[in-house]
Amino acid sequence: MTKESDIKIGLEIHSYLITEEKLFCNCKAIRHSAKEGIKPNSFICPICCGMPGSKPMLPNKEAIKKAIQIALMLNCKIQDQKIIWQRKHYDWPDLPKGYQITQSGSYSIPLAENGEFENIRIRELHLEEDPAAWNPETGNIDYNRSGLALVEIVTEPDFSSSEQVVLWLKNFLLTLSYIKAIDKNAGIKADVNISMNGGERVEIKNISSIENIKKAIEYEIIRQKKEKVIRETRRFDEITGKTISMRTKEQAEDYRFIPDPDLPIIKISKEEVENIKKTLPETPKEKLNKLIQKYKIDKKNSEILTKNLEIVEFFEKVIEEVDGKFALPWITIELLRILNYNKKTLDEVNINPKHFIELLQLVKNKEITELKAKQILNEFIPNSYSVKSKLNKFQKINNEELEEICREVIKENKKAVDDYKSGEEKALSFLIGKVMEKSQRRADFKLTKLILEKLIRS
Repeated sequence: MTKESDIKIGLEIHSYLITEEKLFCNCKAIRHSAKEGIKPNSFICPICCGMPGSKPMLPNKEAIKKAIQIALMLNCKIQDQKIIWQRKHYDWPDLPKGYQITQSGSYSIPLAENGEFENIRIRELHLEEDPAAWNPETGNIDYNRSGLALVEIVTEPDFSSSEQVVLWLKNFLLTLSYIKAIDKNAGIKADVNISMNGGERVEIKNISSIENIKKAIEYEIIRQKKEKVIRETRRFDEITGKTISMRTKEQAEDYRFIPDPDLPIIKISKEEVENIKKTLPETPKEKLNKLIQKYKIDKKNSEILTKNLEIVEFFEKVIEEVDGKFALPWITIELLRILNYNKKTLDEVNINPKHFIELLQLVKNKEITELKAKQILNEFIPNSYSVKSKLNKFQKINNEELEEICREVIKENKKAVDDYKSGEEKALSFLIGKVMEKSQRRADFKLTKLILEKLIRS
């Protein structure tokens, strides 16, 4: 029987860096054109199409900076040696030049190496350009993607199960979302390496979702227990849920790596790395520990908050002036409710923390009702405003006004009153709703209930 300790799984993760332009030309970086309905081959030039005589421009500084940020978040050592761009040769329709420009290769020095994240060792991290998008059914090639900046992160084979891989990848993506370096909307793509009992290693190429990565690993483990394993490259078929042989596994020499004569050697200074390091945010794990230990927020709500950097930082600003326990549901429930309803993230709207704090303070001081505050919060999308400046419009109505409205509602809804007198509790809720409607949610809910009950009994 195979133990988990006999299974060795490693990942090669490819992610698109969030940059305005491609890696070696000025073309706009369109990372998911099919989803956006962008016309194929509309953001291209002779460089990213590999036309004869064209040469790459200097590498995108933004891409290099973001790769360094990722490396630091993964606790990698940034190289202070000279990094040479390599040409990786292979013959495939999506590769217009016949080679890919990369920092990997037999004699290359990666941008960063020897890292560790969530108890998994990171072997190396490097930059490379993306090939074009080839449709084997039609033969059509879309060069919009050709030349995009990719970061490749290679782990050691430290995983032993699909469940461990899935959990690690989720934490990995969450952590990198804090620095806004990789494009989560463009998806994740990974090559998975699996070997068992010290046998030959099999690589499964280009798996495009965490769910499929899990399925591919589970199928391949079962297959390797039953079949003779050879060193090869396979692909995952989503329809059948099986891995299928593509070719025998290439060795590094098969790619004929050579230094690219058209690109300069990169030298990253320690000073530059230190300056980037100072700008990094706390990691999700650090934020989680702070919420639990410093602010005494329970683990479940702390995990909700830390799923998004903007949300947790917003919460930290709010609780500088409002009690954390009071503010918590207004953020984890109400703020997330309006964002989800409007299909927005916090960084896509303009909600001033001061306006949010002001709103909560008015609720806490019982100057406006919770129902009115929730309605006002709906109006904070896309831009918030000062509630105090319009307080006369939102303020709670006094007892005399409330009683008068309750009398009007009772008079206008005789059937509901009779139903309530007959023992139908739902009728009272209906009457309270009518009072809220007439008062524009400025009536206190509990007081409304008491006054209605008193007037109906009298």
